[in-house]
This record gives sequence, structure tokens and C-alpha cells, in this order.
Amino acid sequence: MRNALMALLLALAGPTAAQDRAGDFDYYVLSLSWSPNWCDLTGRARNSPQCAPGADYGWVLHGLWPQHDRGYPQDCRTTHAPPTRRDTEGMADIMGTSGLAWYQWNKHGSCSGLSPQAFYRTARAAYDGIRVPQAFRKLTRDVTLPASLIEDAFVDANPELPRDGVTITCTDGAIQEARICLTKDLQPRTCGADVVRDCTLTSAAFGAID
Repeated sequence: MRNALMALLLALAGPTAAQDRAGDFDYYVLSLSWSPNWCDLTGRARNSPQCAPGADYGWVLHGLWPQHDRGYPQDCRTTHAPPTRRDTEGMADIMGTSGLAWYQWNKHGSCSGLSPQAFYRTARAAYDGIRVPQAFRKLTRDVTLPASLIEDAFVDANPELPRDGVTITCTDGAIQEARICLTKDLQPRTCGADVVRDCTLTSAAFGAID
């Protein structure tokens, strides 16, 4: 009985271990966070420098996440040395803080199969390759709007994006992130079913940049 139980546990653990091999993934999810909302809900309570007066962040790079067609790897073992402080500080202009760059490398970048430096270059290229809708770059006042309107705007600004290649998420009644699915070569593609979870709010809060 005990041997049978151990065999079952090993069988269940097998796919998970395979999923967590560095470089073994199907596509990327580029996650862009709307900084004013994150600061209102979380960041200011943490005294994050991303939310300091005059920081002026709008859409920031939350992360570039290796993704399976179903599920995703995280915290992969890698032969690469950790990023240096210079590496992480070099990402703060688009990620808000060097701490986020460090965290994202450990959880997600380690699964890319790339070195930290190559991963950060790839993340920046993905970020630069998406055109943020003009109307949603800098808001001068708080608004409420359908979350689907932001998705529509991203598709209009990036005609190569398939409709199911971008999804908008919400938290606590506010716009949280735009998540865009890209191939390993950073070309737009359709998201997996577990990523396409569009926010359906018709009056989602969208905060102004301070």
C-alpha cells in the first residue's frame, strides 16, 4: 500500500518537475501594470518609490512570463549567476523599481533559459514593441470605463494583435493589467485559455497619473 502511494505521488509530481525546467515553455505573457491603480491599492502602503510624488509612471512592465499552453513554470533552476544590482537598477525606468526586476527574474526570468542580462534585454524589447494607446498613456483625471474599452484600444493600436492575444485584468473594481501574449520571438499570438480571463466590469476605475 505504501509503495503504491509513493508511486502515485511520483507520477503526480512528474509533470510539475518537467514544467519547471529552464527554457521549457511555449510562449511569453507580457504583463503591463497600470501604476496609478497599483499605487492606490498597494504601492503607497508599501512606500514604494514607484508611487513617490512626481514619479509619473503609467503603464509599467510588471513582467515577461514564460508560459505553457496550459499553466506556467516558476522558480526554475538555472546555471546563470543572479542579476547584479546594476542589472536590476537598469530596469527601474520601465519596471518602477529594481526590486521588482529582481523578483521577476527569480520567479519568471529564471525559467526563460536566458541569462539575467539577456532576459532583461528581451523584456525591454517586448515592452518597447507594444504601442500603448494614445488615449491611455497619461490620464489627467480619474475615470471609470468598461474594461473592454482598454482591450479594444490596445488592439486598435497594435493591429497585429489577435483579439484573444490581449486580456485586461481587474482587481477591487479597478483596472489592474494588460496582458499580451507573444511568441518566443516576441511576435503576437493567441493566449492560452487559462490566460484569457477578460475583466467584464463596465465601470472599472482607471486612476490618473499624479
